[in-house]
Amino acid sequence: MNSNYYAVIMAGGVGARFWPMSRTSQPKQFIDILGTGESLLQQTFKRFEKICPKENIFIATNSIYRELIKEQLGIPDNQILCEPIRRNTAPCIAYANHKIMSKNPDATVIVAPSDHVIVNSDLFHDVVLSAMDAATKNEWLITLGIRPSHPNTGYGYIQYDENVMYAADNRIKKVKTFTEKPELEMAKSFLTSGDFLWNAGIFIWSAKSCAKAFRQFLPEVDELFEEGKRFYNTPEETAFINETYPKCRNISIDYGVMEHAKNVYVLSSDFGWSDLGTWGSLYEHLPKNKHQNSIVGDNVMTYDTQNTIIHMPKGKLAVIQGLEDYIVAEDSGILLICKKSEEQKIRQFVTDVEVEKGEKFV
Repeated sequence: MNSNYYAVIMAGGVGARFWPMSRTSQPKQFIDILGTGESLLQQTFKRFEKICPKENIFIATNSIYRELIKEQLGIPDNQILCEPIRRNTAPCIAYANHKIMSKNPDATVIVAPSDHVIVNSDLFHDVVLSAMDAATKNEWLITLGIRPSHPNTGYGYIQYDENVMYAADNRIKKVKTFTEKPELEMAKSFLTSGDFLWNAGIFIWSAKSCAKAFRQFLPEVDELFEEGKRFYNTPEETAFINETYPKCRNISIDYGVMEHAKNVYVLSSDFGWSDLGTWGSLYEHLPKNKHQNSIVGDNVMTYDTQNTIIHMPKGKLAVIQGLEDYIVAEDSGILLICKKSEEQKIRQFVTDVEVEKGEKFV
């Protein structure tokens, strides 16, 4: 196993679209959302243990989840990067990259969310190792792209140049454009053109290439973390980060760096990926019965109910009649019943609940 390979798993999100199961105190990445016996974070960590040494895997998260991560993963404090305030992905990645470079300037790093589903782990392993080898040998910023199966409007898209590819792996092609969550007609045209991929939000680069990109495109963010060079991997790191983070610009790595850089490449792949961002995407990944219902829970009875996802706590008896294309979910005394086609309203539900009923419910 290559000791220069590192992984950064981003695990700070709240996952509001999975309310009520995903709550501020325990977001979806810490939950066994698929009923496998492991949380999404635990599954992600295990995938990266096959790619780099365990001690080279870092978790970037909100400081309130430190103990939860230690409990689930059993890793030391130095591998947990605690953000005192949410500032999106660019500051998170800049912090992680500076910390890793202070340990190993020759590092090659993969950055990935903690809450994705990967069906084919062996193919994922092959894809990542190829991308990491390419990133080690070339000054590229590489992202993983997924061959689209349908015109999904919830994903970003990457257009690649068919004529510019990596000789050692022709799945790696130069990126032409990024497009955020298109309208349906545009998404259909992307599929028809054949040179667009879903943006998986997984990045691979050498630590040096990442640092150079930040200096060029987000110098104000880079300078803040550069000032902490002498503090990384010391007892003073936490105090420095707590003081520095609130000064950071709130911006994503996509907007801040990837959409501006000219050395961006994408590796086209299909390892059974989903960002599992909504109840609807979870429904697609769960097994279904003859009525096309996906049921998590050991005590659920349904009548005249089709195409519905039902997620109930263990031992909870639920009798459901007459629903079609619905989400039914209960957790900690909170029940949600919502049309699948209108699940985008869940964020607003959460906001309304917080205002009218209090923070304890969110």
